[in-house]
Amino acid sequence: MYATQAMAFVAPLAKELDENKVTPGVLGFIVFAVMAGGVWMLMKSMNRHMSMVNFEETPAQTPAASAQSSKQPAENEPTSAASQGE
Repeated sequence: MYATQAMAFVAPLAKELDENKVTPGVLGFIVFAVMAGGVWMLMKSMNRHMSMVNFEETPAQTPAASAQSSKQPAENEPTSAASQGE
């Protein structure tokens, strides 16, 4: 069956409908209700995740403390190529 033949069968049915009284119906309500439920669940999840966020800033390190930490080499890193066995 071609699309044009299908339209020939559907077109008379569409003429019977009053264009001023057409409503979304049950399917439209179900789609809207599912979308509203999904938005509600997303908002609930967002509120839960936002309550876990800590908005307080950590204090910045003083320049003296950051200079001391940069002078000390890391314990796991070798200090020279000779200690790596090259």
